[in-house]
This record gives sequence, C-alpha cells and structure tokens, in this order.
Amino acid sequence: MEKESGFLTDKKVIVLGGSSGIGLAAAKAAADEGATVIIVSSNQQRIDNALKELPAGSKGFVADLTDETQIQVLFADFGNFDHLVFTAGDTLQLKNLGDINIVDAKTFFDVRYWGAFTAVKYAVQYLNEGGSITLTGGVASLRPDNGWSLGASVCAAMEGFTRAMAIELAPLRVNMVSPGVVRTNLWSDMPAADRDAMYTNIGQQLPLKYVAGPEDIAQTYMYLIRQSYGTGQTVVVDGGYVLV
Repeated sequence: MEKESGFLTDKKVIVLGGSSGIGLAAAKAAADEGATVIIVSSNQQRIDNALKELPAGSKGFVADLTDETQIQVLFADFGNFDHLVFTAGDTLQLKNLGDINIVDAKTFFDVRYWGAFTAVKYAVQYLNEGGSITLTGGVASLRPDNGWSLGASVCAAMEGFTRAMAIELAPLRVNMVSPGVVRTNLWSDMPAADRDAMYTNIGQQLPLKYVAGPEDIAQTYMYLIRQSYGTGQTVVVDGGYVLV
C-alpha cells in the first residue's frame, strides 16, 4: 500500500490510540493525504494488525498512556512532528451512580483524560510551526442518559481542557472531536446481540438514520488538521444525536 499525495504530504502525524477504531480510521485518512503516520497503542498485536492496513513507512509503538515517563520518552524519541491526534480510551463503563465503585471510577480518567493531558504536556515542544493537536471527547456531556455519570464527566473535562490549551498554547491550534455512538470496539463488553440492538435502536432515532462507523468520524479529524482558523473548538459529529 503506497502513500498518496495530499495536503499532509511530507508531514508527520502521530495518532495515540491509533491501532483500532476511530484512531486507526484517522491514521488511514492521514496516510491517504500523504502523511507519514506513527500509531501508538498499549497492545502490540493490534499495532501489528493495524500496520498491515497502513502504507509502507508507517510505524507503530507500544506505550502505556497512563505512565508519564513512557509518554515523555516516547515524544523525545519521535522528535519533531506536525500533528497530534489523541483517540485512546478504555472500554466504556455504563453504570448507575449507586453501582459505581469510586476507586474503580477514578481509573476511567487515567487514559481518556490524564493520558491526553500528559501527551499534550510532552508533545507540544516537538510540534512544528503550523501544527495542531486534535483531542477526542464525546456527546455524553451534552446529552447524557442513565448510567453516563462517568462518561459525561470525562467528556466535559476534555472540553474544558481543549479550550484551556487553545489559550495557553496559542498560536498552536487545539481542537476536539466529539463523536456520538460509533461502531467500534469500545462497546465490546456488551453481548453482541445487545450491541446490535443498541445500534439499531439508536440509528432509528437519529435524523441521519444510521450509526456511524469510524471512517465517518475520521474525516472530522482531517478537517480540524487542515483548517487554519479554528481553535478551542469541539466539533460534534453524531448523526444528530444531541438533537433528539
């Protein structure tokens, strides 16, 4: 698989969480635009599988995104680059408030929030002029349902962090993609029949009448990388979920 020419030709894009789901789709989209892509994941097998779907010259690295030292070393090894995409996240935890163990609940923020926080801390010194950071949240903070206390909380935290970094790191552009329900392995803890029923039920309620795949969401990351005048923004891409 050869890289194509596009607006990211001769640019280096790092995708944390890029071995599956939305992250892999974003890595593919960046590669299609000519980027040299580096993906990072905690799982070597997923990296190996993902690299088979990416152009020659793409690279993959294993790292624990909850470990500050590993993140620091990772970016020092990568050196200068152009765009950072953070899509990493653990399987979703959907529980009512009374069923949540607070000690366990705190770990839900380790990758999704603190992993992103730490990645930005150590990445920024290596970002080339004109580069960008694109983070990932979700619409749970805008339209939570029962069981979404943790999801809504971390999404809201990511929105605040994105706006704060757009000011603190200016003129570097920092934005966030906020997907709705997407067909990815984040729902893998659900029985397959329940998961398919959820996709069908939600899809029927959406104005666009279907639940997106990761490729649908990946184009929003490309837009935020390519545009030059938006920063501190959260772009909702949810098929109209927050409207219904």
